[in-house]
Amino acid sequence: MPELPEVETVKRGLEEFIINENIKKVYLSKLSLRFPWPKDFISKVVGKKIISIKRRAKYIIIGLSDNYSIIAHLGMSGSYKVLKKSEEQDYAILKHDHLIFDLDNFKIVYNDPRRFGYIDLTNQEPETHKFLSSLGPEPLSNYFNADDIAKTLFNRSKPIKNLLLDQNIVSGLGNIYVCEALFRSKINPKKNCSKLVTSKGKPRKDLILLVQKINEVIKEAIEVGGSSLRDFSNINGKMGYFQSSFNVYNRENEKCLLDCCDGVIKRIIQSGRSTFFCSKCQK
Repeated sequence: MPELPEVETVKRGLEEFIINENIKKVYLSKLSLRFPWPKDFISKVVGKKIISIKRRAKYIIIGLSDNYSIIAHLGMSGSYKVLKKSEEQDYAILKHDHLIFDLDNFKIVYNDPRRFGYIDLTNQEPETHKFLSSLGPEPLSNYFNADDIAKTLFNRSKPIKNLLLDQNIVSGLGNIYVCEALFRSKINPKKNCSKLVTSKGKPRKDLILLVQKINEVIKEAIEVGGSSLRDFSNINGKMGYFQSSFNVYNRENEKCLLDCCDGVIKRIIQSGRSTFFCSKCQK
């Protein structure tokens, strides 16, 4: 599933083309996505101007005129592509194209083979929407800091890996970047989160370092367009490159890449998800 860096990459790609464009026509496939299409979606968005586009966690929010907002999630395999006017005439709708916007100068196509993505429409403040209202702070924001995270983890008793995947605790993170950040922090993914916080609710050194490494990993991933393992590609159909920087993810039984370590990467299952870590580095 695309995580924060991949969604940010898509958002930045779309931003170049869609701002100040008017929605002239909308195509919806007869198949619904993860959830049914919003009621009267076409009639409500046709004629609207696209005012803004931003990302919140793993969601893309497209601001329209008249205070409407499209809230979109890529799911497991969703992707967008942009067609210029010269490309539009010869474009044949593909099997998994589920949403197409005809704009003034471009055509925006949403394709989703697994149909696990979802799209909603609201005329209320997006942050109050049910998809977004309970999200926690996200990496690289001013609200993501060791002191506040320590307060959130205080008196909790769960493996740190599980807590970091909880979108109410930290939003935008997924399996890949949590595994990589924990490795860079030398923290065992099974470590109880309570051990990262003092008895007074203050962050220990390990938690301070973990916050720094999460930001570091996310920033590096955004710079190279995210990670492409199966389905992800940007709006130009190109892959991200962060997978070439993986230290642990998807490297089961391979040697640790640190010169000073002779450990082996292990894979365990936590809450139904694969966790990769170095059996020697991460204590």
